[in-house]
Amino acid sequence: AFIMDEDAKSKPLWQPFVFVAAMIGVLVFANWKAPASGSGPGNFIFTYKWIISAVLLAVVIFAAVKWLDKKERKSWLDETISFALQIFPLLFAGVMISGVLFGLPGVTEGIIPSTWVAAIVGGNSLGANLFASVAGAFMYFATLTEVPILQGLLGAGMGQGPALALLLAGPALSLPSMLVIRSILGNKKTIAYVLLVVVMSTLAGLIFGSII
Repeated sequence: AFIMDEDAKSKPLWQPFVFVAAMIGVLVFANWKAPASGSGPGNFIFTYKWIISAVLLAVVIFAAVKWLDKKERKSWLDETISFALQIFPLLFAGVMISGVLFGLPGVTEGIIPSTWVAAIVGGNSLGANLFASVAGAFMYFATLTEVPILQGLLGAGMGQGPALALLLAGPALSLPSMLVIRSILGNKKTIAYVLLVVVMSTLAGLIFGSII
């Protein structure tokens, strides 16, 4: 809303920064997980996460009322509703697919046994990260469905490193996108691009898994 309107240039730069930062903050702190240890900054944030989220939400509401005119508020609200209508069906589909494939971790098994998942992509070995990267490169994930599917894989025994490798390679590549890239760039450049994505995703997974 701050950018699309012609009179947006008259607004101080810090206003859109605070507005967007507050919205991001609500998403981050409202979903803050309990830390492994019972002390430290992470535990403090988890204890007061709803208070922090409420304060940030109040900032968002204040900014929307005071810093946006009627046209900008309507544009912001319309875009928010539009995104919500696009996102929720995809998330629902992803949760359904994850439940069918992997079941409820620790309660029921899905079509794919958790022992298979743990054996192939469990831990943080080079093979597990490489397999996750290659699988992600060839799989086609609809937007946002990879989140619940990845959560199901983690619950079934997937390692943190391979999970990141899959999450990086999945959105960057898919079999249909490879075919399109090949038709435009040719075989050599397509192979180079695919190898770069797979190798860098594997390395990122290895590094991430070693420090988590």
